[in-house]
Amino acid sequence: MSTVSIEATINAKWTEGHSSYSPASPEELAIIGIELLVKELGTEVARNFIQQAFERYTSVVDAVD
Repeated sequence: MSTVSIEATINAKWTEGHSSYSPASPEELAIIGIELLVKELGTEVARNFIQQAFERYTSVVDAVD
């Protein structure tokens, strides 16, 4: 298993304010992305968007079936 580290600063702005993020791992980056999607699209639309993104990847369970 490989370990990925991330060095980034993300500055997000919207009419009500702004946030700054410094993710250090893919997990932290994913959480930030999800938070921003929910803020922008709402929970249900963000959930559908993420589900569509995951449809690109065949899971191990699908491969066995």
